[in-house]
Amino acid sequence: MYGICLSYAGDRDMAQDILQESYIKIFKRIKDFKQEGSLEGWIRRIVSNTAIDHLRQQKRIQNYISAKEEIKERSYESDALQNLQTEDVLHQVSKLPEGARVVFNLYALEGYTHKEIAKKLSITEGTSKSQFNRARKLLMSWLNKLTA
Repeated sequence: MYGICLSYAGDRDMAQDILQESYIKIFKRIKDFKQEGSLEGWIRRIVSNTAIDHLRQQKRIQNYISAKEEIKERSYESDALQNLQTEDVLHQVSKLPEGARVVFNLYALEGYTHKEIAKKLSITEGTSKSQFNRARKLLMSWLNKLTA
């Protein structure tokens, strides 16, 4: 769960704060768990929602999401990228601008649709898509430099 917090927060201190706040919510709401899905999935949702709420409270997300941009989709493939370690990729994700990082985490790691992300973050679906493409473009650029 700390890894999820770190991927949203970008720094260890904020990630620890989010994790602590998440665990408090989990312990308070454990009686509400209906055992219809996995406990891990339920906990992951609380952690990711807590991280988003934490960032929203600081109004940091809007600084990066406010600009709408259209990016053409391009397909990147590289055998060298397969040799990267998970830590390398997570480090690069943590360097993304906050808005792009949040959308990337929700879409690529948590499995939300752009429509769900738009609703959750109070942005348009197009903004979610453009932020994801921005994150993907930056990550590919950085990761290609690492493997060059």
